Amino acid sequence: QLELVESGGGLVQPGGSLTLSCTASTFSLEHHNIGWFRKAPGKEREEISCVSNSGITTVYADSVKGRFTISKDNAKNTAYLQLHSLEPEDTGVYCCAAVPPCWGSSWYGSDCWGQGTQVTVSS
Repeated sequence: QLELVESGGGLVQPGGSLTLSCTASTFSLEHHNIGWFRKAPGKEREEISCVSNSGITTVYADSVKGRFTISKDNAKNTAYLQLHSLEPEDTGVYCCAAVPPCWGSSWYGSDCWGQGTQVTVSS
């Protein structure tokens, strides 16, 4: 069974930082593009960021551009999402998935492969 496990969420004050991890234990991430998504209370799920299988190509939603950084460590079989300058609007459940190529919108509708990790930004 293909599964990804997200971790690293928590409660953080506005302006703070977190690093989320997306780890595969049953397959290799080396040949997969990874997308991160966010589901906030009362809002539609939002595509946040995508990284290509090589780690070279990255894509960000306008809402997080300049504040979040996506990366991929194939040796550790883990993808990361660094969250900086967090705002209350960043609150939500973050999840990841292996997705189609990051260019365009082909990766937007991918289902998450894990349970997600909760990020709460509040003072």
